[in-house]
Amino acid sequence: MKKAGILNRHLSGALAELGHGDGVLVCDAGMPIPDGPHVVDLAFRAGVPSFAEVLDGLLAELVVEGGTAAEEVRGANPAAAELLDIRFPELHLVSHEELKELSTGARLVVRTGEARPYANVLLRCGVFF
Repeated sequence: MKKAGILNRHLSGALAELGHGDGVLVCDAGMPIPDGPHVVDLAFRAGVPSFAEVLDGLLAELVVEGGTAAEEVRGANPAAAELLDIRFPELHLVSHEELKELSTGARLVVRTGEARPYANVLLRCGVFF
């Protein structure tokens, strides 16, 4: 049994399969999930687990080159916008519709229980060397 890090066996296994350039969509409970990517649904109740908790857990385990989020987050969810700005100084912003289109190319979708709008980010995996 693992003693640290992400303990969810489905998420831990999916993360181990990722490679350089793969996309990981971390999304709120309302984001439409496209057909195709592997999905790990962590949503338990509204707000649990939060977008911030899941994002920080993933960033602790993954090498991430960058992130893409919906520009609508700035007006509709200032807390998520601030979190994303802190975690991704060069955050790429697109329309929510474009983010949904981009998410179809993700290798993994991690659904949180977040119940605030536009708490979504598409991570681009990097390489540790």
